[in-house]
Amino acid sequence: MKAYLKFIDDLPWIVQLILALPGIDSIAWGLYRLFKGLEKNDVLLIIFGIIWIVAGWAVLWILDIISLLVNKKVIWFV
Repeated sequence: MKAYLKFIDDLPWIVQLILALPGIDSIAWGLYRLFKGLEKNDVLLIIFGIIWIVAGWAVLWILDIISLLVNKKVIWFV
């Protein structure tokens, strides 16, 4: 889990942006959010990560792309 978080954090920005494309986003960034929530023992972040895994492919990927373009990191909403 920590290795996955470090791996994603250490990726170049352009690769992180590619991971935010439809279909890939729900898995790559959904797991990232889920693992980050597990690491912090935050139930809200865990639920948010699960929701992102389920719905990330549909519309939530757009938010990740915009967030990565503007802030160079994904949004959390919490």
